Amino acid sequence: MRKPPIPLMLCLSLAGCMVGPDYQPPKIDTPAAYRYADKEARDLSNTLWWEQFHDPVLNELIRTALLENKDIKIAAARVEEFQGRYGQTRSLLFPQVGLGAQGQRSRSPRDTGPVSLDPSVDPVFNNYQAILSVNWELDIWGRLRRLDESARADLLASEEGRRSVILSLVASVASSYVTLRDLDRELEIARTTAKARSESYEIFKLRYGAGTISEMELAQNQSELERTQASVAQLQPLVAQQENALAVLLGRNPGPIIRGRDLAQLNLPTVPAGLPSDLLERRPDLRQAELNLISANAQIGAAKAQYFPTISLTGLLGSASNQLSNLFTGPASTWSYGVAVSMPIFTAGGIAGQVQQAEAIQKQALQIYQQSIQSAFRDVENALVASSKSRERMAYQARQVEALSTYAHYARLRYDNGYTSYIEVLDAERSLFDAELDYTRTRGSVFTNMIDLYKATGGGWVTEADKLTATANQKRP
Repeated sequence: MRKPPIPLMLCLSLAGCMVGPDYQPPKIDTPAAYRYADKEARDLSNTLWWEQFHDPVLNELIRTALLENKDIKIAAARVEEFQGRYGQTRSLLFPQVGLGAQGQRSRSPRDTGPVSLDPSVDPVFNNYQAILSVNWELDIWGRLRRLDESARADLLASEEGRRSVILSLVASVASSYVTLRDLDRELEIARTTAKARSESYEIFKLRYGAGTISEMELAQNQSELERTQASVAQLQPLVAQQENALAVLLGRNPGPIIRGRDLAQLNLPTVPAGLPSDLLERRPDLRQAELNLISANAQIGAAKAQYFPTISLTGLLGSASNQLSNLFTGPASTWSYGVAVSMPIFTAGGIAGQVQQAEAIQKQALQIYQQSIQSAFRDVENALVASSKSRERMAYQARQVEALSTYAHYARLRYDNGYTSYIEVLDAERSLFDAELDYTRTRGSVFTNMIDLYKATGGGWVTEADKLTATANQKRP
């Protein structure tokens, strides 16, 4: 049996060689456990947690955002961009085949020097060609495969980036809605208090006219009325601004937002539980950071491969004739094949600079990945602490509001019976008004802290939300 030629054997033996470092996942120092973690909490991170609020309006707002939000559409278009880049890069691994055709009419000079054209020969002639060309770069050193590895990682990173947008969008819509309902409640408290103080002020004016109270008491009453009315005027634009912000998240122009249940009617979900190590697999931004590291690592090999020869196989098959009718006949056929080799000899440090650049980018990507992990653990830890302590604070403030309500009631009775001055009533009512606002804000923060916790832990709910996006887009005309 005839042995294959040595050059072919050499090419085959080197076909699996790739220069540059293979990716090795970096060692990550993860905390053993979180502080303030709820040991009895169930793991709800793979469910659509916002549905646990039991507010159909919020559910519909999130569905609308997943369909219409502009950031979602930008992220989806970016994935398509990287799909195209990956397809372009991957095509370099395969033979490049081209087809060309040419028709030309020319005239040669009769007098060309020592030898003149035969007078019987027509100086005007035609030339027709049809050529099929093939060029294939042999990826002996793995340059093209490293580029393919990098492009594939970039594509997957863009997909994880899209999922990160979904994660942030759902959390932002839910938080904005809760904040809006919080502001609604604050405005309701301010308006109710302002109405009561307005009625009280009218009574005080009558009593002042009758000489039963002093001008100081009337001024004190008016001061509290103006204070609550100023609170109403302060809260009204905040409500409108929050509506506008939420409308933009929904992909709409600024405008009013439909309301559902108020904060007191919303159900508070269970704290999600999970091991710290799970976080690396559940958060799309961490997966994106690692894929960016994989891409940068592959670029080092692609840069180093430029030190070695580039070997290409070339081939040509076609026809050439002076007569178009004879172009595809046997005598008109032409072919050629060969090997092209090129190798850098002196680049004045050009390749070394590319390698240095690729290695520096890889180092940056590694630090960004490690920093992202640390930030993720920080986010979870902060959200756990905030969620735990805001619930405690809300319980304290609920009892404070109850106590101040009792205090204000008896302060009014004492004043009406002449046992104390009106300043005690004002102090009690002012404290009650402030406490009611603080309690409402804290109740809103309990929900937003829970939302932040679900956002920080990531989880399978991002995939479920992604399915809602895909389903919504399929239903579009």
